Amino acid sequence: MIGLIQRVSHASVRVDNQVCGEIDQGILLLLAVEPEDLESHAERLLEKVLNYRVFSDTEGKMNLSLRDIQGGLLVVSQFTLAANTKKGLRPSFTSAAPPAHAEALYDYFATRASAVYDKTQYGIFGADMQVSLCNDGPVTFSLQV
Repeated sequence: MIGLIQRVSHASVRVDNQVCGEIDQGILLLLAVEPEDLESHAERLLEKVLNYRVFSDTEGKMNLSLRDIQGGLLVVSQFTLAANTKKGLRPSFTSAAPPAHAEALYDYFATRASAVYDKTQYGIFGADMQVSLCNDGPVTFSLQV
């Protein structure tokens, strides 16, 4: 699994011009599933996202996690993160999980995130989504498990 996290002051995702997920301060997670990914990978990535220290403490150091600040988590499926871009000028998506596998693990991740962290919102798998955000910092990290 690949997770691109962005520390945001606010973020939202729209489908058919309707907001389906929205947070204030927190983390926007763009999530890609690869063919070999399992539920155990989703569990490890979720724990990493919730506990990764990207928020500033009183001294301005990145020492606080999403849980520490009780910020929002917005999860959006993003299969293009798994693209192979090594050759040519057009991405190849053969390294992304097939849609059925990706959707099952995305749904598992979203369900688990909601169960363990009540400030979770998410987009709709496979939908044409418009994501708006204000990246705070900017602070962006790529996480892999």
